Amino acid sequence: MAAIIFLVLTGLRIGKEASIKIRYPVEYSNYIVKYAKKNDLDPYLVIGVIKQESNFIADARSPYAGGLMQLTEETAADCAAKMGLDNYNYMDPETNISMGCFFLSELIEKYEYVDTALAAYNAGMGNVDTWLKNPEYSTDGETLVYIPFPETRHYVQKIHQHIDAYKEYKVFET
Repeated sequence: MAAIIFLVLTGLRIGKEASIKIRYPVEYSNYIVKYAKKNDLDPYLVIGVIKQESNFIADARSPYAGGLMQLTEETAADCAAKMGLDNYNYMDPETNISMGCFFLSELIEKYEYVDTALAAYNAGMGNVDTWLKNPEYSTDGETLVYIPFPETRHYVQKIHQHIDAYKEYKVFET
């Protein structure tokens, strides 16, 4: 009987671990850590963005963006110019993470608050700048108390959920 209980518990543990790996994949961790560090970002923030943007599908494409961090061609070109890159393939996983971290760092520097930067990453700086001027959405012109686009509001919430999950599973050594 003890052997059966042991096998059942072992099977449950293995099943749970497999389920976690399916729901929260970890790929490209070496690039995530490298470029998060280079851009003074928390690697958990970067992995949360990648999870939400592409679920680690390196060649993911939306109508406007591509790659792990879903960069537009315009954003990639802007990042490449600022980073001093002449020849680049923004769909390459390392390049995409490098540029995505650079861009995210720029947004955090501009807006100072991670959630505001994440809203800009998703909805664009023009929308966020407009929201920050509206007292319905920002009481101080610097932080958003309400994000009017449901998709963007959900996006920011989901990234925080992903960060919490990845921290719970301790995917990066601290």
